[in-house]
Amino acid sequence: MVAQAQSLSKDRTAADKLISDQVFESLKLLRKQMELLVPDKPLVSSVSLCAILAQGHVLLEDVPGIGKTTFIKSIAKMLGLDFKRVQFTNDVLPSDVIGVEVYNPEKQRFEFHKGPIFTQIVLADELNRASPRTQSALLEAMGEASVTIEGKSQLLPKPFVVFATQNPNESIGTYPLPESQLDRFAAKIRLDYPSKAKEIEILRVATLDPLAAVPERLLDINDLLKTQAALDGVFVADRVLSLAKRVIDASRHAESIKLGVSTRGGVSWLRMAKARALIEGRDYVVPDDLVQLAISCLAHRIIPRAGLENADAIKNTLAQMDID
Repeated sequence: MVAQAQSLSKDRTAADKLISDQVFESLKLLRKQMELLVPDKPLVSSVSLCAILAQGHVLLEDVPGIGKTTFIKSIAKMLGLDFKRVQFTNDVLPSDVIGVEVYNPEKQRFEFHKGPIFTQIVLADELNRASPRTQSALLEAMGEASVTIEGKSQLLPKPFVVFATQNPNESIGTYPLPESQLDRFAAKIRLDYPSKAKEIEILRVATLDPLAAVPERLLDINDLLKTQAALDGVFVADRVLSLAKRVIDASRHAESIKLGVSTRGGVSWLRMAKARALIEGRDYVVPDDLVQLAISCLAHRIIPRAGLENADAIKNTLAQMDID
């Protein structure tokens, strides 16, 4: 891997530093603190941080009561970003999420009242309980970082990241997210139950504020925006692109998969890999960046044939690849 990294580094066409050493150190500290939130599950923290840097969105599919909200609130606090939570039910309307124009009789004109989506980190809690119409209201926001009200486009704050949750074990009163909406998420992850030691600690301090010990503003917002912009300059060698293309093609032609990875899915996967490179202290992508993120970034984008789990289908696809 070391020789491979050196080779990829030499292949770069530009050696300019994308972000300062100080920002690299801040990213390292941020990642370390995020990992303390979910001990023994470093991939959860890494994927979440990659999604934020890649301007992507995350779907957390897990049972209730295991700390999803606390985890996301803690991330917002560490970044010093505004946070809002939207509890989705089947009677929530699109206007409850994105906002509505209200007539002001004094000024004799309509004024736009922003919905909770106008924030920097949004927790879309139990998204699959919302009606398809309300779910679709998120599509433009997640894809374009803007919403359209009465024909007028309204830009959302920067950065803008959606963390959505859903319970995989309940189906009554839910509306499964369609493929078009799932494809908008850069990654899908699970927190799972905490480790024994972590859960004992949670029970011990159950009456205390879980956010009290979370550090604030570990990364300046201007540095965060610069890091997001720097992703375009992260170098990807041709052989790394070739690996990504081979995995995508294999997902489309495998007998065990009915629907393979979309082009948008491939682009998102590469952006996430670039973000992982940055948090690892590199300005170039190595194959391991793609491999480590493959299941989180690709499994929710495919439809396997009956009897096969999404994650297993991606694992089988990777197992067939010659990764050097």
